[in-house]
Amino acid sequence: MATYDSLFSALGLKEWCAEGKEDGPMSMADLLAKAKGDNAEPESLWDFPFPSMDALNDSCAAFPQSRELTKGLEQGFLAVKDNLSLVLDPLTQPLSWALDGALYGMLTTPWWIIIPIMLAVVFLVTKSWKLVLFVGASLCLLAFIDYYVYAMQTLAIIFVCAFLCVLLGVPIGIAMSRSNTMQRLTIPVLDMLQTLPPFVYLIPLIFLFSVTESKLYGIAIILYAIVPVVRLTNLGIRLVDKDVIEAANAFGMTPSQKLFKVQIPLALPNIMAGINQTIMMSLAMVVIASLVSAPGLGVLVLRGIRNLELGVGLVAGLGIVILAVVLDRVTKASLARINSSQNQ
Repeated sequence: MATYDSLFSALGLKEWCAEGKEDGPMSMADLLAKAKGDNAEPESLWDFPFPSMDALNDSCAAFPQSRELTKGLEQGFLAVKDNLSLVLDPLTQPLSWALDGALYGMLTTPWWIIIPIMLAVVFLVTKSWKLVLFVGASLCLLAFIDYYVYAMQTLAIIFVCAFLCVLLGVPIGIAMSRSNTMQRLTIPVLDMLQTLPPFVYLIPLIFLFSVTESKLYGIAIILYAIVPVVRLTNLGIRLVDKDVIEAANAFGMTPSQKLFKVQIPLALPNIMAGINQTIMMSLAMVVIASLVSAPGLGVLVLRGIRNLELGVGLVAGLGIVILAVVLDRVTKASLARINSSQNQ
């Protein structure tokens, strides 16, 4: 007699449970469970099982098992997969073009053009020769150990995905700051994206898109990395001093003028902090996305794990650390320039 037989009998569901019984051969798992006495009544309250789906199924064969729930979710997703792909494929195809174009441009342009351009950009945003020398030395070190191609692939993906995160995230953050309803609706979504394990992002995307398509890992990176820039844009605009807003109203500024001439300039330090975190999270997700054909240094890390090549994995990890430090220092230096210009 199973644990919850008396429950179904008391509810008058004994006949319904009997309809779910099958006279076919028992599975090996059921035979082992029966041999161990797993279906017997617990000897004490200490061993009393929680009324889970499987525990109730032991007493009533018509009651669904937990595996039926997961199987139903999978079948439901597969049922709408073709329709979702029909809608999402044309919408996300520009992402594949952008990623493929960035990778092609970074890899076909000679190193003696790419590296000076990067150093010039670093100087323009930081005005620091020390940082330019540090970035130049870091890129030359990666090139010296023949990791230049992998590093450029990683940077190309980060540039595209981080740019799209800012392009999409800043307007969402602005909309959240201007509407409490929008904020209440968006925050649960951001919480889910921020707490969902990175590998989970890849599961539905693998079913929707081909592994050979760049947008597969591009969407995963964007979903994972867009949260900080949205949150900090919303926070930065909401933290603008109300006295400043009242002064802008007194001057007769329109809402758009207040946004672009007052709120965004004052919220720029917070927005830049969000961009910094978005870039860091993009780099982290690029490594994980190597599981679904994302090129770059993550491929070498994955190779080190699969083939137990300790040296390859460690050097590739060191390369990722170097890129992370470079990107972090550059964005923080540009943030410091913004803060200093506002304090003057």
